[in-house]
Amino acid sequence: MLHGIIDIGSSTVRMAIYDIHGGDIDMLLKKKHVVGLAAYVKDGVMTQQGIDKAVEILGEFVSFLHCFHITHVAAFTTAALRNAKNSREAVAEIERRTGLSIRVISGDEEATFDFIGATHAFGHESGLLVDIGGGSTELVAFAGGSIQQKVSLPLGATDFHARFTGDVLPTLAECRRMEEEAGRILDGAERYVTEGAKDAFTDLRVAELAGIGGTFKSGLALYNAVYGKPADNLVIDAKKLPELIRRFTSDRDLAQEDVVLLMRAVPDRLPTILPGLTIAHVVCQHFGAKTITYSDSGVREGYIYSEIIGK
Repeated sequence: MLHGIIDIGSSTVRMAIYDIHGGDIDMLLKKKHVVGLAAYVKDGVMTQQGIDKAVEILGEFVSFLHCFHITHVAAFTTAALRNAKNSREAVAEIERRTGLSIRVISGDEEATFDFIGATHAFGHESGLLVDIGGGSTELVAFAGGSIQQKVSLPLGATDFHARFTGDVLPTLAECRRMEEEAGRILDGAERYVTEGAKDAFTDLRVAELAGIGGTFKSGLALYNAVYGKPADNLVIDAKKLPELIRRFTSDRDLAQEDVVLLMRAVPDRLPTILPGLTIAHVVCQHFGAKTITYSDSGVREGYIYSEIIGK
């Protein structure tokens, strides 16, 4: 049976079409728009411009679904709309204007869906799962194939770009300020834990992170291009992150070949790639991780396994 899953994120709005049979899922098609909804939040309020932009993109998706008579549709939204002071009103207007029913998933739910989706593809029994989004970062510590602790932190690539730089690419000094802010939030991660042991992340150390989502997908593409890795390489050497970030900061005299490389590797994420990699670098430092292994399955697949197949 065909299902349309729409993920209204803080950086991108995505729709994927899946063929679901029993416990098996097959993604047939994926469409996305890099919208940067987190940047439309002013003084904690989602602006009318942001609402209109979401309606425009979702209207396109709805037309596509109608064309192919796909009636099983689930739509959910994460940090940008979830954290806005006018979240309820903004979501209600988007629903009214698009005809979609939109579920606002909590940070805790997002982390759970991330874990369920990623661990279907990630072959490790224990570790730390990280999803750096546009408006939040989800951390999930797991062992024995089960979640030990999870938290959603106010760390996002789109949000950091909007807060710390006024240009497409940040300066090195702006990246340093992002590092300081990310470090401060990670040091106080227990404040954001809603259930379970508050100090679960305090002494956690891992050699490898499992990275999911657009930041890690784009970061891996840039890493592979810069360091001449094969396209199917899924592992980032964490110690290379500071060098990778410095290479593309705006106050460096970028060589033309570097501009070409950047535009080819991450054309849709030019404003958010360095903020995202900066957060990734701080997360690696905080937990002592030496490598990041990327998984292409995440919140949408986790939603399917939990909310569609599991019910």
